[in-house]
Amino acid sequence: MHKSFASIPRSFVYALQGLVFMLRSQPNAWVHLLATLGVCAAGLYFGLSRGEWLWICVAIVMVWSAEAFNTALEQLADALHPERHPGIGRAKDLAAGAVLIAASGAAVIASWCSGRMSAG
Repeated sequence: MHKSFASIPRSFVYALQGLVFMLRSQPNAWVHLLATLGVCAAGLYFGLSRGEWLWICVAIVMVWSAEAFNTALEQLADALHPERHPGIGRAKDLAAGAVLIAASGAAVIASWCSGRMSAG
């Protein structure tokens, strides 16, 4: 099926609606937002190099993508099977674990950059 160029803006609207839903429904998204703003402010203050900004951007994208996939999986699972189910619970735990992995990796990157910032 071939989409017209006219449908592209609509796709962005749907994507933005999803991001707004994530921010409104997921308390951890606010933690990620505050961390994103704090890291960006610190990076500007300390004058990160181009390469360091690249790593920071990768970390930020990694965490936000994991959180969005986690939220999508939770919403889909709850819509398809509202009752508690051990298999769905494990899937949700795994998705949350993926966010933890991404956030941990981002913390390592931020620590590396902050070590460089405080050293130089």
